[in-house]
Amino acid sequence: MPTHFTLYSRSWCHLCEDMLAALEKLRTPEHPFTVEVIDVDADPALVERFDELVPVLFAALDQPELCHYFLDEAAVRAVLQAS
Repeated sequence: MPTHFTLYSRSWCHLCEDMLAALEKLRTPEHPFTVEVIDVDADPALVERFDELVPVLFAALDQPELCHYFLDEAAVRAVLQAS
C-alpha cells in the first residue's frame, strides 16, 4: 500500500505549488505515494489552524507535520523508506 501524504494548501500560493512539485519529484516505482491536497480556505477551522503556515505537509494526521513553507526532502524520504 503506498504512503499517503496530506498537503494543506491554497490556490493562490506559489510556495504550495512549489512544495507539491518538489514532493512529486520524489515519487518512484519503489516508493509510490498518494497526495491529497486540501484547500485551507474552504474550511474556517483549517484557516484558523494553518493560515500563515501553508503549505503544510503531513504523512499521518495523528503525527506532527513533516514540514511547512518548504519541502523537507529528508523527512519525506525517511517516511517513504519506512513504508
